[in-house]
Amino acid sequence: MQSQNEFNESSVSIQSFLLFLFASLMGVLIAALVLPFVLPNMAFSLSGEGPKAYWYLSRGTAFVSLSLLWLSMALGLGITNKMARFWPGMPATFAIHEYVSLLGLAFAIFHAVVLLGDHYINFTLLQLLIPFSTAGYKPFWVGVGQIGFYIWLVVTLSFYIRPVIGQKTWRLLHYLSFAMYFVGIFHAIFSGTDSNMSWAQNYYWFSAGSLLFLLFVRIVSVVADSMFPEKRSAPASRPTRG
Repeated sequence: MQSQNEFNESSVSIQSFLLFLFASLMGVLIAALVLPFVLPNMAFSLSGEGPKAYWYLSRGTAFVSLSLLWLSMALGLGITNKMARFWPGMPATFAIHEYVSLLGLAFAIFHAVVLLGDHYINFTLLQLLIPFSTAGYKPFWVGVGQIGFYIWLVVTLSFYIRPVIGQKTWRLLHYLSFAMYFVGIFHAIFSGTDSNMSWAQNYYWFSAGSLLFLLFVRIVSVVADSMFPEKRSAPASRPTRG
């Protein structure tokens, strides 16, 4: 197990993240107000009888959020596998791992909230917050995605309470990331309208397969360390001059 000293103790400032989130939402709001006047077809897509822009935005941000979750987990496995020592370094990888997780969570929030503007499903805010309460569209798989979001929220918030809960508990919480990711994959496959497309299926196979590969490397590394502890603890021998 790597020591806590290998990580950069400074966390991504929650104030900086909230400022970034506020700026992003303001940018989206301004774009939604201005672009319809510049692009008349967009005005119809946003405010017509059957607006489709909200659904497209939700689907697009769903893939962005899932991709950021994949990247965050790949970075986390890179840390535990010690691969990050080669590039870009353990402190930088840990900081990027934390920031990408926060960014992905922000996109997940947008992915859900933007559906309030979609007239086909007619989700309410309460339905978005309460798992398995959506009756109009695949309630089970939408609920699975909601459960995954709350797991993600707990794991992300654990960055900021790590000194309180301790390194061991924090590490155990991070094991929930695997459940969170595969819950997200199942949510995307069974509730996403793009799941029958070949590019989406290739994306799911690549993202899930690459994480399983990194996890397999981690398991082999742990088994090797337990079977040959002398190799892990023995100092590297220096070459002698002839």
